[in-house]
Amino acid sequence: MTGAPARLWCPLCLLPSGWAESVLLHLDDSGTIRLVETGVPAGGHTQLPGPVIPGMPNLHSHAFQRAMAGLTERGGGSGKSDFWSWRQTMYSFVGRLSPEQIEAIAAQLYVEMLKAGYTGVAEFHYLHNTPEGGRYGDVAELARRVAAAADAAGIRLTMLPVLYREGGFGGGPLAAAQQRFRLEIDEWAAVIAALAGASPTQTAGAALHSLRAILPADMADALAAYDGLSPEGPIHIHIAEQEREVAECLAWSGQRPVEWLLDGVPVDGRWILVHATHMTADETRRAAASAAVAGLCPTTEANLGDGVFALPEWRAAGGAFGIGSDSNVSLDPREELRWLEYAQRLVLKRRLVAAATLPGPADIEATRLSLGASLWQGAADAGARAMGQPCGALAEGRPADLLVLDADHPTLAAHGPETLLDAWVFTNAGPALREVWVAGRRVVENGHHAGQDTVSTRYRAAMAELIQDL
Repeated sequence: MTGAPARLWCPLCLLPSGWAESVLLHLDDSGTIRLVETGVPAGGHTQLPGPVIPGMPNLHSHAFQRAMAGLTERGGGSGKSDFWSWRQTMYSFVGRLSPEQIEAIAAQLYVEMLKAGYTGVAEFHYLHNTPEGGRYGDVAELARRVAAAADAAGIRLTMLPVLYREGGFGGGPLAAAQQRFRLEIDEWAAVIAALAGASPTQTAGAALHSLRAILPADMADALAAYDGLSPEGPIHIHIAEQEREVAECLAWSGQRPVEWLLDGVPVDGRWILVHATHMTADETRRAAASAAVAGLCPTTEANLGDGVFALPEWRAAGGAFGIGSDSNVSLDPREELRWLEYAQRLVLKRRLVAAATLPGPADIEATRLSLGASLWQGAADAGARAMGQPCGALAEGRPADLLVLDADHPTLAAHGPETLLDAWVFTNAGPALREVWVAGRRVVENGHHAGQDTVSTRYRAAMAELIQDL
C-alpha cells in the first residue's frame, strides 16, 4: 500500500455532476478530497492511468460464507432444496469455524472484493460466541478478527454486530448452531461501542437480524441503546426475503414483515432493508417514502431462490437501492448490477427496465448518465449511506475511494463517457480494472494486491482444515 499523494490527476472522472476531463483531486493526509478542479493540465501531479470512477460500497456481506461457496450445490434426500435447507447446511458449517479461520476467510474475501471494485463493505456479523455458545473472554473477539482482516486487506469497513435472540416469530428456543449468534442487548451494544470509530476507515453500526429473531420489546430496547451510542448511525435488518417468512409473520402478527416494521418502528433514512423481496405495492410505496435504502443482493437472492425485487415499482416511488454480495458466491459489483437489471428483463420480457426510473439521487438527474453509469452511481451513493461513511462519490469532503479503469482493455476499447460504464457493467470479458484506491492509497495495482500471497496462504490452510472435516 503506497502513501497518500497530495494530488491525483484523472484524465476522465465521474463526478456527482457527471463526467469531467482533466480532473485534479487535492487530498489531505487522511486521503480525503479537499478540492476538485476540472480542466487542469497533468503537470507534475500523480497521474492515474485511465478513467476514474467512485469505488463501490458493498452494503451486505457475511464474510465466513465465502468459504461455503461450492459446498451447497449438491442435492440429496427427498425434500425440496430451498433457502431453508441451505440454512441448515450453513448452520453445520458455522459450528466448525475457529477465530483464526474466520479471520483468514475474511481477509481473503476482502482482498478479492478490492480486486473486483468494492472499496468498502458493511459486514453483517452474527458470529459472536464459541461453537458451544459460550462467550469468549472478549465478547467482541470475532468482530475484532473480522476488523483485523479488513485492516490487513486495506478495505473500508463498517462492522454491523447482529442482535439475534429468538428461534422464530414471537420467540422460541434457538437451535444449537444458533447459540453462536446470541448476545444480551448490553453485550451487543458493547461490541458496537468497541468498534465504532476504530480507525479513519473503520466504524460500526447496528444490525437486527430479522423480525423472526428478535422480540418487539427487545427491538425497542436495542434501538434505544443504539441511539445512545450513535443517534445517526445506520440500522440494517433482513426483511421479507422469503415467502415462508412472510407467511410466518402473518400467522404471528396478522401483518406482513415490512408492514409490521413500518407500523411498529420509526423507519427513516438510517434504515437498510436487506432483500425486501416480497412487498405489496402499498409496502413498496411506504418503505420508499420512509427514505430507507433497499439492500439488494441479486446473485445471492438468485442462488437461494428468494425471488425478484420489484425494482421499477421501488424506483417509481423514489426508493434508493444499494448492492451487496451477501453470501459471497459472487464478488463482482458489476455482476450484482447486471443481475438486478437482467432479472427485471426476464420477468417483464423487455429491455432497459431500470432506464425508465434512473438516475438516482436528485443531484445526478441533470447529468443524463447512461444506464450503466446511473446504476453504478446510484448504488454507490446509497451504499455509502448504508455504511454510514462519506464514501461513494468523488467530491470535496469525501475520501478518495476510487477505481481506475483500463481504457486499453478490449471491453472498454474506443468507448467514451456516453457508453464507457455501459461497457464496464454489461459485459463480462475480464475486469478491465487497473487500480483500486482506498482513502487516497493504492491497494490494487494492475490486478495485484500487495498482501494477496500471504492472505491466500492462510486461507488455503483454513480451507484444508474445514473441507477435511466435512
